Amino acid sequence: VGAALLAKNGSVYTGCNIECATFTPTNCAERTALFKAVSEGVHEFAAVAVVGAKDGAPDDALITSPCGVCRQVMMEFCSPESFQIILATDTEHYEIYTLKELLPMGFGPGNLA
Repeated sequence: VGAALLAKNGSVYTGCNIECATFTPTNCAERTALFKAVSEGVHEFAAVAVVGAKDGAPDDALITSPCGVCRQVMMEFCSPESFQIILATDTEHYEIYTLKELLPMGFGPGNLA
């Protein structure tokens, strides 16, 4: 899986899955891109594009959506109403959702007292 994160300042941060044999320390492409941006002091984001399919899958394979952990991390750093998540298999086949659509009852910084 690969991801490209668009910051509101126009910068793009890319990420890929970082796999580990024990799975627990594995990091998804979406979080890799977000963590790269945040580590460089960027905290405002407009969209992320996610592309991926199971190795060897046909070209018309289903889109890959962010896992629950990635969705939660997005809630920490992105506006649920305006942050767009673009799920694609290629440049012609994609779907666009807001974070709120993918995580309708999300819990984020705004829920803390």
